[in-house]
Amino acid sequence: MTEKTLFQRIMDGELDGEILYEDDRCAVLRDINPQAPTHVLIVPRKAIPSLDDLTEEDEALIGHLFLVAKKIAADEGLTNGYRTVFNSGRDANQEVDHIHMHLLGGRALGWPPG
Repeated sequence: MTEKTLFQRIMDGELDGEILYEDDRCAVLRDINPQAPTHVLIVPRKAIPSLDDLTEEDEALIGHLFLVAKKIAADEGLTNGYRTVFNSGRDANQEVDHIHMHLLGGRALGWPPG
């Protein structure tokens, strides 16, 4: 059996984390190191290490994460826009081997990122 990821442990209540939203497919957590006034992580319950590990079976799940992002952006009052980001791999600064979408907003976001 593989060890649970940090996100799985938070979703299972084993570690503290501010959970803003949950359903049967994902949870939304406040980022502990926010890079914008609103910075949350939309985490699938299915532990997929990176985007490179996605399969066609995951297509509906990934679409669901974007619909949850839209809902959370509205709940957080991000009426002037927001950004969604997946980091995949070490060079992209992926720190937890469990895919998650960053939702950032609440201020003007620069471009290019990184």
